[in-house]
Amino acid sequence: MESFQWLSDLFTTTDSVAHIALLYAIVIAIGVYLGKIKFFGVSLGVTFVLFAGILAGHIGFTAPTPILTFVQDFGLILFVFMIGLQVGPGFFESFGTQGIKLNAVAATAILLNILVMFGCYYIFFDTSNINNLPMMVGTLYGAVTNTPGLGAANEALTTVFGSNAPQIASAYACAYPLGVLGIIGAIILVRYICKVKLDNEEKQLEALDETNANKKPYKMHLEVTNKYLEGKTLLQVHDFLNRDFVVSRLVSNGELCIPNRDTIFHLGDQMLIVCAEADQEAITAFIGPKLDIDFEQQDQPMVSKRIVITNPKVNGKTLASLHFSSVHGVNVTRVTRHGMDIFASPTLPLQVGDRIMVVGPEDAVDRVAGKMGNSIRRLDAPNIATIFVGIFIGLIFGMFPLAIPGMPVPVKLGLAGGPLIIAILIGRYGYKIHLVTYTTTSANMMLREIGLVLFLASVGIKAGAGFFETVVQGDGLLYVLTGFLITIIPILIVGPIARLKFGFNYFTLAGMIAGTYTDPPALAYANSICSKEAPALGYSTVYPLAMFLRIFTAQIVVLFFCG
Repeated sequence: MESFQWLSDLFTTTDSVAHIALLYAIVIAIGVYLGKIKFFGVSLGVTFVLFAGILAGHIGFTAPTPILTFVQDFGLILFVFMIGLQVGPGFFESFGTQGIKLNAVAATAILLNILVMFGCYYIFFDTSNINNLPMMVGTLYGAVTNTPGLGAANEALTTVFGSNAPQIASAYACAYPLGVLGIIGAIILVRYICKVKLDNEEKQLEALDETNANKKPYKMHLEVTNKYLEGKTLLQVHDFLNRDFVVSRLVSNGELCIPNRDTIFHLGDQMLIVCAEADQEAITAFIGPKLDIDFEQQDQPMVSKRIVITNPKVNGKTLASLHFSSVHGVNVTRVTRHGMDIFASPTLPLQVGDRIMVVGPEDAVDRVAGKMGNSIRRLDAPNIATIFVGIFIGLIFGMFPLAIPGMPVPVKLGLAGGPLIIAILIGRYGYKIHLVTYTTTSANMMLREIGLVLFLASVGIKAGAGFFETVVQGDGLLYVLTGFLITIIPILIVGPIARLKFGFNYFTLAGMIAGTYTDPPALAYANSICSKEAPALGYSTVYPLAMFLRIFTAQIVVLFFCG
């Protein structure tokens, strides 16, 4: 029996490194595997790590509280920072014409979530108990399935209550499962309330696709027949038309060349032009008619090559500043970023990870490829320095105290809000200070998930000791009920309004609701009923702002109302 004492010590000596590592390994592994099990067709994913941690804490399988707190906070910082880097490049671009409306609806839903929470607090709970409001905050973030908000609220509560902060993860865990199902159920209810027919919504999206088709890059061969262009340079023609286009090849007097800004046009010149499809009619009317030829087949000495930007020195530089045609004798006809083709406008700043289509003599294209980097292997490794420089700045920014009259303690963005905001700014503008922010999707997801499971495991283990008393003997069922109300009431208010007043397509609306609640299962449901990209577009449009507001309002609610 003594020969197995080492094994017993491994599980019971709570302050040993081996025990702590074993604890996290077991909790996370069990939680991840159980999270793959589907209930009513929906799985809870890695959030099940929280429940595994609660069970471990309940049976006394735990670690020293300072260690749990450190791992919890470090996991939260890593999680929210990687989210910020991911959403940063599209954060400000999401406020387009329709984006403003979608984000306004999402912000309204987030405000309604908070208002319903307060309504439930005053109706169902004893307001003289100082722990009830913090527990309702935990219920709120379980109901909206937002784990970063839980982390932000936890941290703010520690600021207010110190080591006696309520374990709001218990209320979060009560509300979360029904929150996932409630979001999907409410999306279905909106469909019937608004009498939506899915076939009609699909047809509407198809018509919209045809309308938007002219925004894509368009390639055509033209002949110069406008007498005004005789003797004019390419730059003069470009300035006069005031439209973005690229002349990638030109045949003049039977000779093929790569034109630059000083190339002179002559009557009878033939050229290959790439432009936005919306501009092709105006360009054709001004320059001349289209030709039924193909330079790419006739021109053997020329090559077209897709080059990957991996040289950090190129990051943030515009196409015009790189002088592709005048210096290198090649032209860039399009840029592919995150799988989407973008027109090669001279003012477009390039980012590491972009793929550019370069046309020109083979030796010139190869030289440009060397200058741009064109090394896929460089993209395989995340830019660790940028991540930790950003976290360093984010922590300083998050700890900066802002004194507000009437507040018991100075307001701080904290460990969640500070790194999130800095990550968004670095993700969008980092190239201006020569910070390479590109990280492959898989690397970002890996770091983010590691941070999330460390946070969830720590929160669960800490909350596990008193969880069953809170749920079974306390207000557990009330947290489930109020969480369900917090989930569905805002959706049933903003959903019909967005549909009937603003006329949003139902699939876009479903994606918007999923993004507002930052809930991947709801997005998966929306994608399953739609053959187009509308749900994903709605989700991605509101997700950055929604994530920011969830984290920010968590701290504001705690600091203003729980102090």
